Amino acid sequence: MKVFVDVTEAAERFEALIELAICGDEIVICRDERPVAILTPITQNVDAFQKFLDLAAEGRKSVPSGTTSDHSDFYDEHGLPK
Repeated sequence: MKVFVDVTEAAERFEALIELAICGDEIVICRDERPVAILTPITQNVDAFQKFLDLAAEGRKSVPSGTTSDHSDFYDEHGLPK
């Protein structure tokens, strides 16, 4: 939705207008009833899968080399819990 506001009103309600922009509204700032600026949110193109892979690689750095995830250290030679 487009929201038209005068410059003076925009100055008074700037925080609220930013919140509206973040929610997806397009804020058009006018001077003498003519549009002079548009307030829109900055889109962040984040690839969710790449973010996941980066997080996994970061967590893997703290695991000692040669460590497995089979949890054999919790069981004795007969397969019973220690």
